Amino acid sequence: MVPVHVIVVGCGRVGSGLAARLSAGGHSVAILDKNIRAFRRLPPAWPGTTVVGSGFDRDALDQAGADRAGALAAVTSGDNSNILTARIARETYQIHNVVARIYDPRRAQIYLRLGIPTVATVAWTIDQVERRLIPGASDVDWSDTTGTMLLVERDVPDHLAGHFLTDLDVPGEIRLVSVTRSGVARLDVDQLVGQEGDVLHFAVASHARDRLDAALAGDAPAGARAGGTR
Repeated sequence: MVPVHVIVVGCGRVGSGLAARLSAGGHSVAILDKNIRAFRRLPPAWPGTTVVGSGFDRDALDQAGADRAGALAAVTSGDNSNILTARIARETYQIHNVVARIYDPRRAQIYLRLGIPTVATVAWTIDQVERRLIPGASDVDWSDTTGTMLLVERDVPDHLAGHFLTDLDVPGEIRLVSVTRSGVARLDVDQLVGQEGDVLHFAVASHARDRLDAALAGDAPAGARAGGTR
């Protein structure tokens, strides 16, 4: 996993915990908050950058290194602030991996249509955010007691847009079990083709996880893609 520069907007319980975890994982992190006292939540000798300001203040974002950031998480206490921050990150700074925390889950589908992944407070965990910011950083949702079968979550890669998602299936090794699209989980995966924003859920034999990741990266074929036909 290649280290990236990550911006976290909001130094509350989730923001400070996320910043600490990302730093411990080898990533460079800048955290913004309008209240300088919020930075007291960070661990002692935390190695990242702190910036006093809001996520929609471009001077503050520039100071935080938005022009070189690979990911941004907007996790303040305000839905509107988080969405505005996420849109600026995507549209002005072209940051690819962006996620916004929301308190009203009814807004989720609206924001998904804007290309902004969201996580509602009722479902919020640092693990969920980290998966969206750093794909592959925390990618096993469940493992059986023997460790031989895993459930993993992956974002759909660009090269699968318009292609049958079950072409990634490999009998006995990899099976697509559900797709979350526009905030709705779907089990009717057999005829689904990839769309931007899809989140894919696979059952994978532990020895085949690298094969799945290689196929998603476009480095190697998997399943029906190996033969070029469906």
